[in-house]
This record gives sequence, C-alpha cells and structure tokens, in this order.
Amino acid sequence: MLKEHYPYWLAGQASSGPDESVVLNKFNGEPVARVARANREALLRAIGAAQAAARPMAQLASFERAAGLRHCAARFEERAEELAHVLCLEAGKPIRDARGEVGRLVDTFRVASEEATRLGGEVLPLDVTGRARAYRGMWKRVPIGPCGFITPWNFPLNLVAHKVAPALAVGNPFVLKPASATPLGALLIGEVLAELDLPSGAFSILPCPVHDAAPLVEDERLKLLSFTGSHQVGWDLKARAGKKHVQLELGGNAACIVDEDADLEDTVARLVIGAFYQSGQSCIGVQRILVHESIFPELKQRLVAATAALVSGDPLNEGTFVGPMISEPEAQRLQGWIQQAVDEGATLLVGGEREGSLLQATLLEDVPTDLPLSREEAFGPVAILSSFSDFDQALAEVNNSKYGLQAGLFTRDIHKANRAWDELEVGAVVVGDVPSWRVDHMPYGGVKDSGLGREGLRFAMQEQTEMRLMVIRDPES
Repeated sequence: MLKEHYPYWLAGQASSGPDESVVLNKFNGEPVARVARANREALLRAIGAAQAAARPMAQLASFERAAGLRHCAARFEERAEELAHVLCLEAGKPIRDARGEVGRLVDTFRVASEEATRLGGEVLPLDVTGRARAYRGMWKRVPIGPCGFITPWNFPLNLVAHKVAPALAVGNPFVLKPASATPLGALLIGEVLAELDLPSGAFSILPCPVHDAAPLVEDERLKLLSFTGSHQVGWDLKARAGKKHVQLELGGNAACIVDEDADLEDTVARLVIGAFYQSGQSCIGVQRILVHESIFPELKQRLVAATAALVSGDPLNEGTFVGPMISEPEAQRLQGWIQQAVDEGATLLVGGEREGSLLQATLLEDVPTDLPLSREEAFGPVAILSSFSDFDQALAEVNNSKYGLQAGLFTRDIHKANRAWDELEVGAVVVGDVPSWRVDHMPYGGVKDSGLGREGLRFAMQEQTEMRLMVIRDPES
C-alpha cells in the first residue's frame, strides 16, 4: 500500500530533487517511506507559478470548481483505508481515529463543493441620503490570490483540507508546506488534485526545511498566509508577513465545566473521549476539568476507572484507544510536566507511566495553577481535575488562560448556558459536550493566543476572498 518514495508537487507536477527525508512509524520508530524535500529555489518557483495561475484560477466557473471538489471527495472515499493506514503510521493515530479523520477529509471537500456555488454578494441600497438618490451599489467576493499554507502534524489530512478545499472553492492557487514529521497525507491529497484539470501552477505541496520556507511568509506575491501550529511560531510569522492577510489557528488548553445537574454517566463517557482521543494531541482536547463540588467525588471515581480501562499500544490494533505521542522527546516533555506537578503537591490519580513515545492516559488533581500543566498546552494524554462551588467562579477560572479556543459545559440550565456563552473568552462554547467536538462546516477559531480568523468552509472562504463593491450612477432624466 505504501510506496518507497513520494515526490513533492511543484506547480501540479510530481517532482524530486537531490534531498529527501525519511518518515518514521511513530509507534516503533521504523522507516515508513522516503519523501522528496524541496529547497528554497523550488519554493520560489512554486510561488511564481501560483502568481501566474491566479487569473486563470479566478476565471474558473463555480460549477467547475464544485465538480473538482466533488471528484476529490469521491476519490478520497475510494482510497479511505489506504489514507487511514498511512495516517496511522506517520502520525501514530489509532486506526479508529485515523478512519474518522479520513471521513472528515471527505466531508470537508464535499461541503466545499457545495459552498463553491454559493459565493455570492448583495445589493446595497445607497440612497440613504439625498446626494445618493441616483446611485445604486452591489458587492461580491473575489479570490484574494496566491496563498501560502503551513499545516501541523496532528491532523495531516483534515487540517490540510481546511486550507486547500476553501482555496479551490473560491479559485485561489496555493503553495503548501506540510509538517516535516507527517508529510504523506498532504502528498496523497496532491495525487488526487493532480487528477483535476486545473491551471498550471494551481497547487504546489512542498515538504521543505524550515530555513527554506521563509518565502511562504515574506514573499509579497502571496496575498494570504494561513498557519496552524503553536502560538509562539504563529505570532512570529504574523510579525514577518508584511502586508499579506494572516489567518492563525493556534493552541489551547481547553476547559470543561461540569455543573451539579450533569448526567454523570454521559459526562464521563464524553470526557474520556475529549481528553484522550488521538492521544490527547489536539488543540481542543480536554485539559482542564472543573467539577461542581457536590458531584466531584463521584465523578472523579468514575472518570479514574474509565481512564484506567483505556487500552494503550500499537495504533494499528483495532482495540487501541491511546497510541504514541508524535515523538519520544514530546512524551518525555509531558511526563516531566506531570512529575513537576506531583512534586509541587498535585495528586496523580491514574496513569503517568511512559514507554518510549507511549504515555499512559493520565489524570491529576490539585495541580497548582501557575505550573505548565495548568497554564500551557499539554498536547498529550493528560487532564487535570479541580472543583468549584460557584458557577461564576468556574467561568472566571476558564477565562484565566492566555488561550481561548473552545470550552465545554455540561449543564441542563439554559440560563447558565447563556451566561457561559456571554462570558467565556473563547471562539466557541459547546453545551452538553466536550470542547473537543467539531463539525467541519462550523466557524472554528479562537481569541487571545489561540489565533486570528475562522476556518470552517464558508468562513474560511470569506478569509480567502476580498469584498469588491460596484457603484452605478443613473444619469438624471
């Protein structure tokens, strides 16, 4: 199923250079495949080709863009098991999670095909004053032009899709740099894009070293930079991006409030998934769990038991729930945070053991709020428990973070749900579920250090287009 060598995609053509990298199986460290690596010269050629393709891409009819996206969705569905297998190997994602991501890849392209025909505008009455009596206006959205995309390793298919599918839907050429640890998913997407009758230069997918990737950020021929990754890198890229539009999807340390009227059985089942699915390596994974003091002892007991029952191991095994982290150094880093918390007075409730890159699902309580495990993004299979007595106190604690991506709330009180929606400094409040929940057409993004702008097909298409107004003066009769 896997090839020995994967070329990169330069202006829509499979290409290779003298340099290559080896993609490793994240569970056992064995080589999976070799990947051609682009250099700065190839990146500059790709940007030039994207600039040349901007006009012919913009001239594609909406039915043509929609048809291409439908073709991609169908081909991804046909190749679903291959894509899931590759994802499982290169990202260490448990096979059930990998299949779920492939399903989301299909959904993202399918919804984009529908939205491609809905990129409309509006008639704007201008006669709000006497001097505008003879004028009328209308506006539409037009493609922003060549785009630069940088994607992370934790969702190597669907986070690529959330940049690529909107670009195709509106008619933007693009140059994409996938994460070095997980380039195969993006390159497989490139194989399907190459089946389309797109203008030359419409897409380039270039695994390349970070030191060669500066033109994606700094070259003024690119009109938009969309980056998903850490907040440290994201804000630095924005500072270097010059005049181009910048969209950032950054980190989080998502919190979930469990109020006194929550259904414990349902809540525990959802918390386990939210905290530990795909080994906790999600920016909206449940990291902080705030529980009303009246139900805290019982919820803790149930959650510890459910966490201890999770199966860790080889992500290719159907029964595995927690697979490896992306690398052993990352697992060591997070285990160090756990040990630091214990040394500072936290109680380890379950987990905490590590074997190579495989870290057990871990729960702690009484973690000091000034430690990295409370304040930073853990990005692994760990969550911390605390109790509250007052709902407003819990809202304030959720807001006590430099991040603001999504928050979860288990309550049956609609007034508390509305208060959370009003008060929480996040991009989304998910009521009756964990903050980890997402469907791919909803507006997705954060505030504070969690980023700028929104993804989710229609909303990403707005980010990747510009408004253009036309004013018509009727001659006086």
